[in-house]
Amino acid sequence: MADSERAILESGLASLSIPYSDHQITLLLRYLDLIERWNKAYNLTAVRGRENWLVRHLLDSLAVLPFLRGKRVIDVGTGAGLPGIPLAIMQPATLFSLLDSNGKKTRFLFQVQTQLALSNVTIIDARVEAYRPAKTFDVVISRAFGSLTKLVNICEHLLSNNGCYLAMKGAMVEDDVMTLQQSAADGRLMTSVHALTVPGLDESRCVVELAFMRGQE
Repeated sequence: MADSERAILESGLASLSIPYSDHQITLLLRYLDLIERWNKAYNLTAVRGRENWLVRHLLDSLAVLPFLRGKRVIDVGTGAGLPGIPLAIMQPATLFSLLDSNGKKTRFLFQVQTQLALSNVTIIDARVEAYRPAKTFDVVISRAFGSLTKLVNICEHLLSNNGCYLAMKGAMVEDDVMTLQQSAADGRLMTSVHALTVPGLDESRCVVELAFMRGQE
């Protein structure tokens, strides 16, 4: 089982042109072990089966890696740590803050952080509206947060002047993008939709990149 899972990950990362080490593959698989151990009690994911987790959780999360920038990233509504934990494993020089208001899930994430010794990860148990960081972030990322308008409206205080949002979505995002553009009709909003190809997944994925033209602080 472990060898076949390792082969799926290695093949998927190669398809995504993401360099990896044996240690990183081991950490990703240990993360799945922790999800499996905690899932029944903590309701971490509705997706069933480790092979599905490899594709729908790990490779799906890592497909956005080429669009990350800067040194500080916050994963809003991280849940079981997706995409934040896989990204933090693969990009150890970047600081990742994982925010969620579900206490069970943040307790799980503390276990992940401790057992995998992820020194570049900070866990935040808070509602995003109430969280006031000492320093803003280069990227605000979300994988299942709701509409783009909601993401921008309640997370703008987290974003640095030159930062961007990365909203991971399925195929149908045109209406969501149009609604956001209409609500930001002052021309400050820059929107790019990037198609993502997730190895082993026969479904459309994309990431919506959003940035605002703002004055200097």
